[in-house]
Amino acid sequence: MGQTPAQKAAKAARGQQPKKRPGKAQREAIKRAQAAKKAAGGKPAAKKTAAKKAVPLPRGSLRAAYPGTCPACFKDYAKGEVITKVADGWGHPGCAPRQLSAAEREFARNKARIESGETFRGQKPSDWRLGASPSSTRPAR
Repeated sequence: MGQTPAQKAAKAARGQQPKKRPGKAQREAIKRAQAAKKAAGGKPAAKKTAAKKAVPLPRGSLRAAYPGTCPACFKDYAKGEVITKVADGWGHPGCAPRQLSAAEREFARNKARIESGETFRGQKPSDWRLGASPSSTRPAR
């Protein structure tokens, strides 16, 4: 809203100067600074000397909020130490059973089937004769 000359004079008398709008050059400089800040992520640059690199935690792990005891090995862990879910609660990552990949699980399943003889029970015996071709096999029983 505009002010009348009398209102402007009253403000000046009280010691308040009317706000001036920045010039075109200043407005452009402000816009460039805001664009640069937005492009940089809006975060101030961190000091290289004081910056600590955060080490990512293994999947399923976290830092202990308070000290405790590992239920697998019964050894204590301190506050802030990396812990993971073990059988009966939270403990050392080394005490947790290793999770097998899908390929490792399938291999173990197949190995157990072969060792138990399950895989070959339903198959008929071979008709091949030692040193002979398949065409010269003996008649089926």
